Amino acid sequence: MARQATELLREHGSELLYNHSLRTFIFASLDGQQNRTRYDPELLYVSAAFHDLGLTPRYRSDDKRFEIDGANAARNFLKSHGVPAQTLQLVWDAIALHTSPGIAEYKEAEVALLNYGVALDVVGRGYDKLSESNREEILGQFPRSGFKKHIIPAFFDGFKHKPHTTYGSINADICACMIPGFQKKDFCELILESPWKE
Repeated sequence: MARQATELLREHGSELLYNHSLRTFIFASLDGQQNRTRYDPELLYVSAAFHDLGLTPRYRSDDKRFEIDGANAARNFLKSHGVPAQTLQLVWDAIALHTSPGIAEYKEAEVALLNYGVALDVVGRGYDKLSESNREEILGQFPRSGFKKHIIPAFFDGFKHKPHTTYGSINADICACMIPGFQKKDFCELILESPWKE
């Protein structure tokens, strides 16, 4: 499954997403090992491989959050391998919640680890827990290659056609950064403008 997931990531993702996904897996695995967390490495790997595929033309929808698109793609992939329903749900949750800080870390090990690996690679959360030698070795194999400069446009490219799906998520910040005059929905306004009469 890991080899096939890698092939799909190579085929449908970019070099940026490939390196990010593999770094995410390695960071997550190292954290799991350091904390002696019990997890399934292959499920974590498949989750990492698919976690951003919802941004790609092959897997993105017109009406769902990109995380859901990636989670659905992974579920369909794993179904084709006869994976049991409980495992399908675990991987689906890991991908669907990978951009949900404050929630994912309280879920199953694979969900929490994927969130950790993504956060370490994207915003540097946990950077100091990683040794300098580990950083150098990982970046030697899977370089960042201007990651800070390129990841925001890569995220945005995956959902610029559906900015309404970013409500309530960190992706709304990307729309605000990339779309001049973009106004994020305000939850308080939604409450006050609801159709209820009172």
